[in-house]
Amino acid sequence: MPTAVKSIGPEIVIVHEHRVACDGLGGALGHPRVYLEMGGKPSVDCPYCGRRFVAAAHSHGEDERLDPAAYDPEDTPEA
Repeated sequence: MPTAVKSIGPEIVIVHEHRVACDGLGGALGHPRVYLEMGGKPSVDCPYCGRRFVAAAHSHGEDERLDPAAYDPEDTPEA
């Protein structure tokens, strides 16, 4: 008798901006960096890796680009 395999859903990333960038976590296992715009929607999915970016209920003024592990410092635009 076949057994059902529960699939793991997409990785969900809570963000505070409606425009996000995804590179599949970079490195050899990543994908080209794409910029995704939510517009008026509550979330957007990356067409390469399926990561789902969900807008936070309340913005607290932080920027995801401040996470030093998220991007190469030379590739991050100056604020």
